[in-house]
Amino acid sequence: MPTDKPNPLRKSEPIDRLVNPLVRFLHVEIAGGVVLLAATAGALLLANSPLAAAAHHFWMTPLGIEAGSFQLRMTLEHWINDGLMTVFFFVVGLEVKRELVLGELRDVRRAMLPIAAAIGGMIAPACIYLALQQGQPGQRGWGIPMATDIAFVVGCMAILGRRVPHGLRVMVLSLAIVDDIGAILVIAVGYSNGIRMAWLAAGLLGIAAVYGCTKLGIRRNRVYVVLGCLIWLAFYRSGVHAAIVGVVLGLMTPARSYVSPQRFTRILQRAMELLGRGGWETEPDRAEKVRRFQRAARETIPPLEYLEAMLHPWVALAIMPIFALANAGVEIHAADLGRPVAVAVMLGLLLGKPAGIVLASFLAVKAGWARLPEHVGWAMITAGGALSGIGFTMALFIASLAFDGEPLAMAKIGVLVGSLLSAVAGSILIALLARRPHDVPS
Repeated sequence: MPTDKPNPLRKSEPIDRLVNPLVRFLHVEIAGGVVLLAATAGALLLANSPLAAAAHHFWMTPLGIEAGSFQLRMTLEHWINDGLMTVFFFVVGLEVKRELVLGELRDVRRAMLPIAAAIGGMIAPACIYLALQQGQPGQRGWGIPMATDIAFVVGCMAILGRRVPHGLRVMVLSLAIVDDIGAILVIAVGYSNGIRMAWLAAGLLGIAAVYGCTKLGIRRNRVYVVLGCLIWLAFYRSGVHAAIVGVVLGLMTPARSYVSPQRFTRILQRAMELLGRGGWETEPDRAEKVRRFQRAARETIPPLEYLEAMLHPWVALAIMPIFALANAGVEIHAADLGRPVAVAVMLGLLLGKPAGIVLASFLAVKAGWARLPEHVGWAMITAGGALSGIGFTMALFIASLAFDGEPLAMAKIGVLVGSLLSAVAGSILIALLARRPHDVPS
């Protein structure tokens, strides 16, 4: 998958005329949301077509690994949800750590508003859902409307462009990061089954081994990939959802570079001397020398930044669309929109999210713990809260943990319709408010 800009240092080739437009598209902020939306539409079309049974049969295809007495078998859908999505959660962990170390969340004073808003935006939807489903078979789905989907939110804000105030953009994105932390805790606490302590201990031992490797300065990615796979297996067997592994390993990724700019400058000088003295074509061990230069160049940026840049396009343009294809497909009938679980999820996203975000933000500001972003008033905070009701990816993921069969289908309908209505409501509110000359706190 191309993710780099065209290289001006090499000669243009015929293939570049085909690839470069795609490369430019992949660098557009909205690309991930467009691909995810297309995958969702494709899944819905398949689920409501004569090919629905064939599509369902495909996702239920059993796949497994066998080695001697060891056996690990799951359906293709479960490999995506439990395996492939671990990479998604790893990138979430990287983003969370970046925000904690380098971003808005590193300053407690500036972080208080998105933290308070995120907490309110998780509690209110869960309360609305439980108020409608308390004591009912659908009660287990309380965590579904709690999460905000950052990919679709970024896509909507990219479409709105300059209509979105910078302060609101930063707040909503920071809120979504805190929201991800909350969703991860919800998965760990509310949707883990039958903990097997021996396997959990093995997983924790693997995490300790990763910590030891980072302290020893081991920098080979393959070492961490092998350890990560073993930790994933241990957590999967333990009953704690294996997606937690991705988040933990993301948070453990070093945020400092191994090679300083001064040292890399000296390495570049040696490389220039080597190339400038002539005879490079006959230089011994050229491949090894090039590998050392490449490794030194890569290690001038922290592993956190490098891995996030490398994996983010794969997550946004491959993993999340595949997840949507496998999980968003549901047969929709008009009567299903009034089913209790669907209504509870829809109202949680459409009403609970903005209400919780605005109320918690108001309390945090009145208490003196936080202040509103510059040139952002309560009307715009409400619009941002409505946009945060887009709960697609994480909501579908939690729904797949909470339900199966018909309740899962109803929950999916609630997520899809609630997210769509939230996107429309939030976008319209922001567009209307942007026409006002001032939207400042009163």
